[in-house]
Amino acid sequence: MKLSVRGLVGSAQRVMATAQNGLEVIRFGGLGRDTDSSPFEIAERRPMYRLRHYFPAETGGGPVVLLVPPLMVSADIWDVNGDDGAVGILHRGGIDCWVVDFGSPSTEEGGWQRDLADHVLAVHSAIDTVCAETGRTVHLMGYSQGGMFAYQAAAFRSGKGIASIVTFGSPVDIVAGMPLGLPHAAVTDLVDFAADHVVPRLPITDRMVRIGFQLLDPVKTTKARIDFLRQLHDREALLPKERQRRFLSNEGWVGYAGPAAADLLKQFVVHNRMMLGGFVIRDQPISLADLKCPILAFVGEVDEIGQPAAVRGIVRAAPRAEVYESTVVSGHFGLVAGSMATRCTWPRVRDWVDWVEGGDPLPEDIFPMADQPAGNAPRTALIRAVHTATALAEAGAGVGRALEQVAANTVRGSVGLVEGAARTLPRLTRLGTIQSGTRISIGRLMAEQARRTPNAECFLFDDRVHTHAAVDARIENVVRGLISVGIRPATRVGVVMETRPSALVTLAALSRIGAVAVLLAPDSDLITALEQTGTVILVSDPENVRHAVATGARVLVLGGGDSRGLAVPAGTDLVDLEQIDPQRVHIPGWYRPDPGRARELAFILVSGTGDRLDIKYITNHRWALSAFGTASAAYLDHKDTVYCLAPLHHSSGLLVSLGGAIAGGSRIALARSLDPAQFAGEVHRYGVTVVTYTWTMLRDILDAEVFPAGYPHPIRLFIGSGMPAGLWRRTMEQFAPARVLEFYASIEGDVVLANVPGVKFGCKGRPVPGTARVELVAFDPVTGQVMVDDNGYARRCADNEVGLLIGSAGVNVDLSRGGLRGVFEQEDSWLPTENLFRRDSDGDYWLADRIDTVIRTRRGPVFTQPIVDVLNDIAAVDMEVAYALPARDRVLAVAAVSVRPGFDLGAADVTEALRSLPPGQRPDVVYVVDDIPRSPSFRPSAHAVRETYAPRPGPHTWWYNPDSEAYEDLTDVGSLGLLT
Repeated sequence: MKLSVRGLVGSAQRVMATAQNGLEVIRFGGLGRDTDSSPFEIAERRPMYRLRHYFPAETGGGPVVLLVPPLMVSADIWDVNGDDGAVGILHRGGIDCWVVDFGSPSTEEGGWQRDLADHVLAVHSAIDTVCAETGRTVHLMGYSQGGMFAYQAAAFRSGKGIASIVTFGSPVDIVAGMPLGLPHAAVTDLVDFAADHVVPRLPITDRMVRIGFQLLDPVKTTKARIDFLRQLHDREALLPKERQRRFLSNEGWVGYAGPAAADLLKQFVVHNRMMLGGFVIRDQPISLADLKCPILAFVGEVDEIGQPAAVRGIVRAAPRAEVYESTVVSGHFGLVAGSMATRCTWPRVRDWVDWVEGGDPLPEDIFPMADQPAGNAPRTALIRAVHTATALAEAGAGVGRALEQVAANTVRGSVGLVEGAARTLPRLTRLGTIQSGTRISIGRLMAEQARRTPNAECFLFDDRVHTHAAVDARIENVVRGLISVGIRPATRVGVVMETRPSALVTLAALSRIGAVAVLLAPDSDLITALEQTGTVILVSDPENVRHAVATGARVLVLGGGDSRGLAVPAGTDLVDLEQIDPQRVHIPGWYRPDPGRARELAFILVSGTGDRLDIKYITNHRWALSAFGTASAAYLDHKDTVYCLAPLHHSSGLLVSLGGAIAGGSRIALARSLDPAQFAGEVHRYGVTVVTYTWTMLRDILDAEVFPAGYPHPIRLFIGSGMPAGLWRRTMEQFAPARVLEFYASIEGDVVLANVPGVKFGCKGRPVPGTARVELVAFDPVTGQVMVDDNGYARRCADNEVGLLIGSAGVNVDLSRGGLRGVFEQEDSWLPTENLFRRDSDGDYWLADRIDTVIRTRRGPVFTQPIVDVLNDIAAVDMEVAYALPARDRVLAVAAVSVRPGFDLGAADVTEALRSLPPGQRPDVVYVVDDIPRSPSFRPSAHAVRETYAPRPGPHTWWYNPDSEAYEDLTDVGSLGLLT
């Protein structure tokens, strides 16, 4: 073997160069910098940020961009490549560059106490400053979480002063970007715990950040270090990338304040509120749905942090904006720094700005973002690697995809099943442990939540968020005020208030004392209601105080906000609770917070007017039964926001909306009234996932078309009672993929039914676990008697036979007020409901009628509910009622319908629809009316139609001809002997 002198000298030089360069790296942290930083000045200093203005001496009045870095990366990220970086390329394109520099929490005063809102408001302030300094709107750009700040700040200011938004690897739909395609709920409990108990107490230092990012891709990190060592002898080859290497290895990382990290985890990982809306900035709910300016999102095809599916969520989160995307074959860091960013990202950004400003056509590499189904699983590095390998092996490609899908579905299904059980079982267990003497009430549950999560959001109203701690303090103050005016346990107190925070607080305060809340509709017959419920004192809001005072009862006024005025002067019969200083109230010895026991009366619900007044007595156990039953059936938890359209004085509002939300730990969004435009805005701003309703309430929203079919929305479920079958179908079609969860609850007893699958429109479903056992017994609607067998026991109904629904009674239930004993065996106890049902062959229950509204004709009883369900399913029918109409010598079954605008209804439509009913159950007359009045709970009023719109012969009145089995026009001749 010959040794070459030249080779030996070359090797020696290489070793010497390696040693020299290595020593420089050890001493100074790196090689001499090859690029200089771009010149900038600090245009503004604030405690939260410094505003950099690059190339201040060369400002030429061109377009303006404001660049926002993520929290864990230095603001130098925009200039790390010098002339080939963001600032350099944009400046050469005639663009004026400004950068927000948050600094490091370890060096800034109060840096470790910063939260997410501090950073969003800092961007908001910087936008104002740049706009004022330049006189132009800004193109707001952000990398990673900086892009999230850009979205949030733009939504917070409703796009004011913003020409466009550009983001780089900024996730929006976190659920779509979860690793390995696992269900979101698989990791949220752990993240939620960390956000509450770990992250706020543990400052995330720059060292921890650096190590964390390197561990996300250890292979790439190791490879980069090996490549650096192999080229350490070649200084010229290393210098072009040296600044970037030093940035990534040490200098570019900054710490992360614990409160900001906790906010990020809670709002955007656990609750996914970037996607759903309802994220909170200083007690103000915000939604990306408010964005209208053009948006460009850069997507890294191999980005493991801002996964493509998560980044593309912006197209659904901001449906009113024009959203574009540009894909780059790079990882997360490569989107904004490095050779790929120099060649692709920043030239495209420059061209985008020119296009928005109106000078150039849309660049070829930028195209409208396509809508992406929400269920698409993210493509992680592992899955991408598997796909690449299987693509190379043609024979195994199909098998690989099939195995991947099976594995993913198995994991999702298993975790989803465990998650559902984990949420439901504790509630059912608690429900099962409630005995007659158990202390349980609405006030107690709200107090538990205030102790457990004081800083979590309790409810939203008028675009403001109120925490559990703030609500609990308000309740305590109202309790003191009520005690000072003589309210004691078991006192019946009428509540006549609009849906507002004061009404919710009043109910909780009365419960905390142990008093009974008598809930009255604001426009109801108060005098009759007070007489029949034995109530002598009222709590009112300022809007209803005049109505309340007119009853002659003592009136307590609560609520109204800062600007309030009472319609009547304060006197001996009126007390303004807001004027009472709670700190000066002496607490009596008898007071014990939340003394209510399960057997004790908690609420009295009053509906109807005059002699048709319905009074429901709700015990604490009955309320808890509905509350926990609703939370279990609807899978409500702390990630949900429940929008209470149903008024609190209605059973659906009190038991389902409010009760289910409290039992599930969900946020409560209170709506002042049914306003479709307001509903559309608040659903997005609040991030509403569940909407409650009563009867035909959703008809107004559907008719207003504030949510066209296919329009993105965060709603997953509608829950309530009384929705007609046709309206149910329309709701499912317009708000797909949301479902409808229909409930039925008896006035007396503990019967609660729920249609959980939601696939049988109009069906009431099956008994909710933990509620009363139900049976259907044969019943004669004419005589009002239960039909018995040869042994004298009640006869159980066969499938599809209409009968009386009864529910099992507890051992402590008083049967003296209409209860049944010895129904199926000796000494058994049952409580009858007021309703007739049928049970289909699948075991699902369908409402047939109320006992007192069955139409008793000569041919037998006719049930009204199947008639209105069938008629409502006709596309042209808006609303409908069925009722008994006395004629000359008989009682007719009559149905009245109103027609939707733009539709026509004819006899053939009615005939075809009613063919699904047996001939004996079809109405004798069907006629069209201009409008069908509704009650305050949005229930179509048959009584009002009967009194106002009597059927008359004409082209829109049809009678049933049993010979032809069809409906025909009712003429003057045909009306003889039919109508009086």
